[in-house]
Parts: sequence; C-alpha cells; structure tokens
Amino acid sequence: MKLSNSLLTFAAGIALTAGSAAAQDLMYPVGEDSRFTWQSYEDFAAANDLSGQTLSLFGPWLGPDKELVESMLAYFEAATGATVEFAGSDSFEQQIVIDTQAGSPPNVAVFPQPGLAADLASKGNLTPLGDDVKDWLVENYAAGQSWVDLSSYAGPDGETHLYAFPYKADVKSLVWYVPENFEDAGYEVPETMEDLKALTEQMVADGATPWCIGLGSGSATGWPATDWVEDMLLRTQPPEVYDQWVTNEIAFDDPRIVGAIEEFGWFARNDAHVDGGAAAVASTDFRDSPKGLFSSPPKCYMHHQASFIPSFFPEGTELGVDADFFYMPAYAGKDLGKPVLGAGTLFAITKDSEAAQTFIKWLETPIAHEIWMAQSGLLTAHTGVNTDAYANDALRKQGEILLGATTFRFDGSDLMPGAIGAGTFWTGMVDYVGGADAAEVAAESQKAWDAIK
Repeated sequence: MKLSNSLLTFAAGIALTAGSAAAQDLMYPVGEDSRFTWQSYEDFAAANDLSGQTLSLFGPWLGPDKELVESMLAYFEAATGATVEFAGSDSFEQQIVIDTQAGSPPNVAVFPQPGLAADLASKGNLTPLGDDVKDWLVENYAAGQSWVDLSSYAGPDGETHLYAFPYKADVKSLVWYVPENFEDAGYEVPETMEDLKALTEQMVADGATPWCIGLGSGSATGWPATDWVEDMLLRTQPPEVYDQWVTNEIAFDDPRIVGAIEEFGWFARNDAHVDGGAAAVASTDFRDSPKGLFSSPPKCYMHHQASFIPSFFPEGTELGVDADFFYMPAYAGKDLGKPVLGAGTLFAITKDSEAAQTFIKWLETPIAHEIWMAQSGLLTAHTGVNTDAYANDALRKQGEILLGATTFRFDGSDLMPGAIGAGTFWTGMVDYVGGADAAEVAAESQKAWDAIK
C-alpha cells in the first residue's frame, strides 16, 4: 500500500474518523431475510454479554469501505451490547507501528499485509489466538491450513503461533472474457491449463488475438506480471516451493522460479498471442489493457486480472452478460489441485480484552461474513456461509472459486521485502517482456535480495 499522508496518533484517528457502529441502523432487520444465517447471530447473542465494554479497532479502510465494515460491526454491537469504535487510515501500516511502540494500540488491528503482522508478532505486540481458533480455521475455511499458515508467525519466544484471523479475501486467479465473443467464435471456457493453452493456439489459428496484457502502472509498472508469475508458479510447483520462494529459502533464480517466469512468457512474449504484440505489453497501462475485449471486432478474447478490474470496463458493462470470468485453470497433468492466488485482511489482537477475544469468536459466525457479502467487497473462504447472500452472481461465482480452492496463497510480491516485491521483481518483468533472459532477470532479483540480508 502506498502511503503519503501525514501520520495521526490513534487517539486522533478515533476522534476524526471513528464512531460507534451502533450510530447506524442495522442494514438488514434480524430474522427477516432468508439469505442470512440468523441462527448464528442468535446463538452468539445468547452466549455473549459485553454491556458497558468498548472495543476499539483500527484498519486501512476509509470512505465506502469504512461504511461497509461498520455495517457488520453494528451487528456485533447489537448482539453483545458492546460499543465499537472503528478508526480508518490510509497510513495504517506506519501508524500501527507507532501505536504499538507507544503502548497505546487499539484492541484489534486489521492488517492488509501479513509481513507487518508477522513483524509485530515477533516483537510481542500481538496476542496469540490459541489452538481452538486454529482448529476452527482448519475445519471451517476452504483450504483451511493455507489460511492458518498465512496467519501464523514466530513470536518473541521463537515459537510459531496463530496470531491473526483471516477475514475478507480477494481473488486474483481470474481470466476475464466477453461471453458473446466466445459464443460467436464457438469457443468454450477451458477447464485445464492444457485447454487454456490449446484455446490460445486455436484463436491464433483462427486469425484472432487471444490476450490483452498491460503492465503499465506509472511508478509501479510491472506489477501485473507478478500476479501472472505467482499464478503460474502455483500451477507448476507444489505450494511449498511458493512459500520458500517468497521467503528466499530458495533463490529467486532457482530453475523452478525461472520456469514459472517462462510460463508467463509463453503467453506474453509471443507477438501472435498479445494485442499489439509483445512490444506493447510493457507500455500498455493495465487500466487500459482490458478495453480490447469490448472492441468490435474484439482486439483480444481474454484478460488475466484480479477481481477489481471491472472498475475499468466500459461504463454500463453488466457482469455475467457483457463480461464474465473463469478460474485460471490448473494443469490436469500435474496433480496440484486447484490453487487460488489472492489477498485479503487479517484481524489481530493488539490490546487484549474480553471484548477483543469475543470479537474473534464473532468472526467465526456465518452472519459476520454474510452482512458484508450482501453488499459488496467481501469474499470469504468460510464454508458455513450461505452463498446466496452475495450481492450478485459475479461475487457469488468468485466466492465459489475461493470455496473450491485446495490451496490459497497470498500475493507473493507483497510478502517479499519492498526492494524485491515492489522493486526488482517489477522492473525485471518489464525487462523480461522486452526480451531479456528469464534467468538473468531472476538473478538480478536474487542479487538485490542478497544485498539487503
């Protein structure tokens, strides 16, 4: 997350941007909408009384996102009698460090970056959540062990504990397309990576261009390629290799990593595969790159990008009709399951209290997820939710991809040191699509990693 605003103390943040979630009415009257698992709300309310207690939360959300999280928090207040104060800041990553060092943190902090949570855990600034929560996640989240691993870090004693609860996910392993274009050309959505590559070649044989790819993003140019490489690594190697790569337990220029880069190159470095040819990949802005899907005739048929990309589709585009997506498929011949690449937020206790512990239990309830699901912006791996609660078919379909995952991994570049994940990895991918050797650009990232050890 890019940070530019001046820092505020947490207390000032509370005064400026926080308020009691109870100040708003409940978004959906309790018991009146069959999409929601009201029994989970009623059971939780019967078991927990926090009357007179206050729970403070601090996270990265402002504007509409702040309103969405507060709409969920209002139900926690109604169920328990607690008062919840939520503060949001676009300087969260810096401010939470200051607050914990000053001994004045909130009860619960919402981390968009696992690395920052891990750093604070190592310094003793997070409270372990315990084996019961860990066991619950394994049993009740799709690919549950993946989520436990993402949220477990070494504490000040050197022992690994579960320190965070994953809540609110994003999905990156998506390929976008226009159904009408597929139908007109007689193409079918591929079920395997072998099928996807065969479809790519069929499109070329038909005189069409399969892909729109753009890496341009101002000072962050190159980042869309990192998602490609991460997806390809999860489809060519076991998840343990991915984990060792993001921590540099195996070198960035390990042949398995170079192979994943070259898998991306199979799509991006072939002039016939990409709108504008390979030379256009680095210079095309990622926000403009999907526009070729909507040209007449289409300039391309597929676009790999995360769940946010419809924000840059033509105005009035109706998802599921004018545009749709499918899961970036795995290789049938590699037996690596259905890996999903994504991101999300992690809730951790930074100042322990009865209310904080109770709030973590609240996040285990289906209703805590469904209230936000029914609006927008939240996907969940919670297997107990009613997917009918999703606000629309597109969100439901993304949620089902998450529920079908056998492995979930967080965006790898975000897990790496900034000099690598937001530095040489980005620039190296630009060099690579420009014709540089994959092993050489990977070696440059390894050299930069060695320099900061």
